[in-house]
Amino acid sequence: MFETFRKNFPADSKVTADAGTFSLDTKVPGLNELFADFGGASFRHGLYRIIRAQDVARWNERVCLGFPGFTGRITCFGYDWQGSAFALDSQRLEQGQPGVVLFEPGTAEALEIPNNIVTFHDVLVVENPDAALSANIYLEDWLAAGGAQPGYDQCIGYKRPLFLGGEDDISNQELSDLEVYWHIMGQVIAKVKGLPPGASVNLRGG
Repeated sequence: MFETFRKNFPADSKVTADAGTFSLDTKVPGLNELFADFGGASFRHGLYRIIRAQDVARWNERVCLGFPGFTGRITCFGYDWQGSAFALDSQRLEQGQPGVVLFEPGTAEALEIPNNIVTFHDVLVVENPDAALSANIYLEDWLAAGGAQPGYDQCIGYKRPLFLGGEDDISNQELSDLEVYWHIMGQVIAKVKGLPPGASVNLRGG
C-alpha cells in the first residue's frame, strides 16, 4: 500500500513523535498505515506533509472551528504548503472507503475529492500534484522567488483571504504559524457564513 506514492514522493524530512507512547486506531487500515509510515514527514520541500498521529485530534478541532458541520465525522491526515487540510469523511464513501475532503482556510471552502486514502496518494497526488497540491505555484513561484519553506507547524497563508477579496498571488502570502492562521481564519469563516455581501468583518477575530 502507498508504494506508488512512496516511490514518487520520497520524504525529505520528518518530525518525530513526542516522547511517550501514542496510538490511534482509525478503523481505516490504509489510514493507520499512512500515519505509521509517514506521520510527521515532509515531501518536496514542504509542498505536502502527513500529520503525526498524536496531532490528529488537534487538527480535527482546528478545521471544525471554521467548518462545524463536519464535527465528529472527519479525520485529518495531511496538509499542503498553504495550510489546506486533507481529511477523511466518514459519511461519504469512495470505492467503499471514506472519501477525502479538502478544507481551504484561504477560500473558506470544503471541497469533496473523489478519492479515498489510497487513491488520493497513489493516483491523484502522483499523477496530478498541481491539481492536488498547487505544486507549480509553490515550486515555480513561491520558492523560486525566494519564499521560505514552511516547517511542520507553519504554512504560507494569505495576508488577506480570498473570500474577503484578497488576491490569489504570492504577494498576498506570507509565512505563518499554522495554529494562529487556522484559528483566525476559522473564526472569520464562521462569522462570514450567512452575511450579506459587503458586510464588515473583523479579521483578528476579537
